[in-house]
Amino acid sequence: MIYLLDANTLIEAKNRHYGMDFCPAFWDFIEKEATNTTLASIDMVYDELKEYGDDLSQWAKDRKDLIYNISSANLDIQKKFMDVADFVNNHLGYSQSEKDRFLSGADPWLIASASVMECIIVTHEVIVPPNSKKVKIPNIAQNFEVSWVSPFEMIRKLDGKFVL
Repeated sequence: MIYLLDANTLIEAKNRHYGMDFCPAFWDFIEKEATNTTLASIDMVYDELKEYGDDLSQWAKDRKDLIYNISSANLDIQKKFMDVADFVNNHLGYSQSEKDRFLSGADPWLIASASVMECIIVTHEVIVPPNSKKVKIPNIAQNFEVSWVSPFEMIRKLDGKFVL
């Protein structure tokens, strides 16, 4: 099984739990799992990360080919993206501005990629109630029978250990 990383997984890691300056083991773990092909991400997540101009941007750029190797140019992924976009656009509970926000980023591409490739999405997002106005990865993913886990669940399932 391959885990696909949402951008927020790495952004939150850098900003909170696994700062690059004090927890290099997390970043080594991500790189090791990508080398083992148990972890990857998509080009659209790379596009989001490379623009920050910080340590994470440089880290992503240095590992572009290793981690961000799933392309939105894949025709099956493009077809599935259209299904995801249609689902979101036809959802009566979401405002147009929320639909536009969601569809303009990497999230629908992540869901499409995970669906086509039978991967598990790794995200900090959680499912929201059906009456929520927010478009969230888990809510849309479940409609496409795509699984998702938190980064902590992924680390445990891959038996990650960050020890001194």
